[in-house]
Formats: sequence, structure tokens, C-alpha cells
Amino acid sequence: MAAKAEGQGSALDTIKLTAATVLLIAGVGAFYYFADASQLYRVLGLIGVAAMAIAIMATTEKGRALWAFLQDARTEVRKMVWPSRAETVQTTLVVFLVVILVAVFLWLLDMLLAWLVRFVIG
Repeated sequence: MAAKAEGQGSALDTIKLTAATVLLIAGVGAFYYFADASQLYRVLGLIGVAAMAIAIMATTEKGRALWAFLQDARTEVRKMVWPSRAETVQTTLVVFLVVILVAVFLWLLDMLLAWLVRFVIG
């Protein structure tokens, strides 16, 4: 019995996702079809259609799972310890210094190899 209920919910979810996709495609099509209309109205209409499509998608099982994932991700980002401004500046300067040192080393190596090739060839 439970498997049958899941199947019905899944079919309804598929219909909702299809409707949201069709609505979004129709909104984009209307945006370009009414190219002669004011761009402000076209953008507002597209935003409205996208909001409706997202609202329809959010009522599905996948939409609820996505929303839960986004809330969990936001919680994890809030737990992160971000570096201070001084730490960020110091790390950036160290990265620049290492990049310059590696660039000089590779330039010198290239010059040495070019000199060796010229010496061997002639």
C-alpha cells in the first residue's frame, strides 16, 4: 500500500515538475516574442513566471529536498570560521611572492635550456 502511495506522489511530482518546466520555457519564449514591448515589463513578467515555476517546483518531493539541503548548507556556512582581514592580506601576499618566485625560476630554467639547445645544435 505504501509503495502505491509513493508511486502516485511521484507521478504527481513528475506532472508538477513538467508543468513548472513548461511554464518557465513559455515565460522565456514570451520574453522574446514580445520584444517590441518595454523591457521592464518583459523582465518583470519573466521574474513572475520564474517565481511561479519555483513555487510549483517547491511543492514536489525533490523541491522540498532541495530546500532542506539549502537550509543545511546555510547552517554549515554560518558555522565556518572566516579569516580576518589581516590573515587574508598576509595569505594573498605570500601567494603573490610564491608566484613571482616560481615565475623567475621557470624563466631561468627556460633560459638555461635554450642555451643548452643552442650549444648542442650549433
